[in-house]
Amino acid sequence: MTVIGIGVALLIGGAVVTESVFAIPGLGRLTIDAILRRDYPVIQGIVLLFSFTLCVGQSDGRRDLHPVDPRIRY
Repeated sequence: MTVIGIGVALLIGGAVVTESVFAIPGLGRLTIDAILRRDYPVIQGIVLLFSFTLCVGQSDGRRDLHPVDPRIRY
């Protein structure tokens, strides 16, 4: 689960670059435009979304695997 969370964070970070290079509208482009316009509520919402996604992805994966592998204890 932790590796998946880190992968999701990298994908979101890569989306910013990809959308900027190819001029595709999306969350990454919205981020860049909001930073350039100094639109603070949008920036705060995007940072909150990115950080929430990262925290959920890095949650304790052992709890999810407990029913599958009885050797894992809390």
